[in-house]
Amino acid sequence: MSAGEPDQNTRRLPTGEVDLPSDPGQAASAADDPPGAGATAADDDSGRSEPRFWSARRIPAAVVALLSAVGIGLLLYDVVSVRAGGPAMRWRRRLAEELATRPLDDIWMIVGAAVAMALGLWLFLLAVTPGLRRLLPMRQPTGTPGADEVRAGLDRRAAAMLLRDRAMRVSGVQSARVDVGRRKVKARAQVHFRDLDEVRADLGTALGEAVRTLGLARPPTLAVRVRRPKKG
Repeated sequence: MSAGEPDQNTRRLPTGEVDLPSDPGQAASAADDPPGAGATAADDDSGRSEPRFWSARRIPAAVVALLSAVGIGLLLYDVVSVRAGGPAMRWRRRLAEELATRPLDDIWMIVGAAVAMALGLWLFLLAVTPGLRRLLPMRQPTGTPGADEVRAGLDRRAAAMLLRDRAMRVSGVQSARVDVGRRKVKARAQVHFRDLDEVRADLGTALGEAVRTLGLARPPTLAVRVRRPKKG
């Protein structure tokens, strides 16, 4: 029998999806799957959650600083020129005239206000959100001097590659795909031999152990889905 052909003694079961805990042995029954499937999140061994990494936002800060410097510099030059007896720049006279004559319900006034509000909201969100969603905070070791001064993070793509490699080692798995989020890990695998329930259980156990070895401050919930490859 070749590796790509299913075993004759293997029963073909319907495709099922189940959430498995990152800690093997903990499970709860699901509606469409057999007992032994569930979803839980492991607790942090240190007893506290690590905050997310904050982005420096260098590019938005540099763009805002550059535009502000150019606008303020141009306006200051025009004011000094007027104070020295010269005429005001044409753009400033036109802007003052438009602001004085256009009504508030004018379409261009509404569009300009909407654009300014959107830019302000975008800058506000950049200021109050951490960013760096691709980095997962790792748990700090306890009982080690100076451990509080060092923070470690794990790239989500690197974690996905490690978990996918662990999934491919499970007997019966033909191909696997793992997506790592901040709160949930989704694993999808195609099984070309063995019973689906057995592969699902082994896959949940292997990935649960792998998630724990990542040392994340907030271990994500594990969701495992297995199915047969399509015919043809």
